[in-house]
Amino acid sequence: MVYAGAEHIISPLGDSAEINFQRLLEGEMATQKHEGIGNKGEDLYAAVIGEVGAFDLVAGIEKSIKASLALLNQEVLATSKKGLLLSTTKGEIEKLKEDAKGASLLNFKQKIEERFTDFDNCELISNACISGVLALIRGHDLIVAGEYETVVVSGADMLSEFTLAGFQSFFAIADDVCRPFDKNRTGINLGEGVGTIVLSSNPNLFQQKPMKLLGGSAANDANHISGPSRTGEGLYRSIHRTLKRAEVSADEIDFLSAHGTGTNYNDEMESIAFDRIGLNTVPMHSLKGALGHTFGAAGLIEAAICLQSMRNNVMLASAGFLEEGTSCSINVLQKNQNKELKTVLKTASGFGGCNASIVFRK
Repeated sequence: MVYAGAEHIISPLGDSAEINFQRLLEGEMATQKHEGIGNKGEDLYAAVIGEVGAFDLVAGIEKSIKASLALLNQEVLATSKKGLLLSTTKGEIEKLKEDAKGASLLNFKQKIEERFTDFDNCELISNACISGVLALIRGHDLIVAGEYETVVVSGADMLSEFTLAGFQSFFAIADDVCRPFDKNRTGINLGEGVGTIVLSSNPNLFQQKPMKLLGGSAANDANHISGPSRTGEGLYRSIHRTLKRAEVSADEIDFLSAHGTGTNYNDEMESIAFDRIGLNTVPMHSLKGALGHTFGAAGLIEAAICLQSMRNNVMLASAGFLEEGTSCSINVLQKNQNKELKTVLKTASGFGGCNASIVFRK
């Protein structure tokens, strides 16, 4: 069995999972209007830690990993065979202004390795916006295969001129706070942050009772370089395989943390996939309206919020959602709800048709 816990988050809302959860519970939003950050000096809504391009990604991920390690039983940790998994989409992409080598993901990985020399190995996963969820799947599988007793999984990305310009070129940036799954959604808000979750075969490693990570699955619909499958095929296959692997039925899912970017095609695709798999009545949300889309950190940050929701038995509202806006009806939460949460599904989708999903259980 693989256990998950010691979750930590760095976002514009704060520097712990507990603080982020509490502020989301209170309806606070990291997405704010920022003057002149667009490619042509436009004012855009985003979730930024400080100024655009100023977030020190290496220092941020080091801080988050250390915070998670501090939430563990140090005697058990000392004797555990440990692996480190990093997830990111662009890493320190802003260093392209200086030189290409400085912006390489290999260079980013090596900087983190230099700060954590007591791990047996370090891997970096970069597969668009499913990177964080994919890293959790990889960590789970490494433990099940007996490669490690413990795997620390940390995802990080920063908001940059590069990423802003890229999404503006797609005309995908919302003109206000983004509204995932809403009838009047106009696009995405970008964000930045770090999320870390520790996985282990030993439940005694954790100071606070962990949840079980039952595993996950990824699938690629190979539809288009940026556009998702109109039928939701890749996401449907990922969820189907995840539920089968976890030996969980769709009607056992108490809550669903969706990807929900706020773009027309992504949200429509997700609603179709959820309907096909029989999850259309399950309470769900997207955190993108509150935290922005944090790329390779999204899967870790949103999964950490899932763990917090399970600890507190509270389902958070989907920020920005007011009116149903997808062809398939889904149960998007408009307000926080108390509910005993035993089994939670987290999904992610990204460019190139990639999709991933995982299941947590108490």
